Amino acid sequence: MSLSNQQKKKLKSHAHDLKPVVRVGQSGLTDTVLDEIELAIEHHELIKVKVSAANRDDKKTMIQKIADQSRSEIVQTIGFTAVFYRENTDKKVYS
Repeated sequence: MSLSNQQKKKLKSHAHDLKPVVRVGQSGLTDTVLDEIELAIEHHELIKVKVSAANRDDKKTMIQKIADQSRSEIVQTIGFTAVFYRENTDKKVYS
C-alpha cells in the first residue's frame, strides 16, 4: 500500500495535533517497543513515534524498521518524530 501525495497531506494535517504514543529510548527497538507500536497503530491507525538515536543514519534505519515490522506507511518525519499510518479495515478512521 503506497499513499498518494493527497492522502499524505490529509494524514499530516490529522497528525499535527497528535502527541507521540510510543517513545523509542536508549534500549532501541526491542520486541516490547514493537509490540506497543503494533497495539497503538491497530487501535489508532495514525500514530506518532519519538525515536532517540545517536545519529541520522540510526534514526532513519529505526524508522524504516518500525514501518516494515508494523506493515505501515511512513507519513512524515520531523526531527526525531515519525508519523506512521496503517489502515484498519474495521475502523477506517482516516479514509
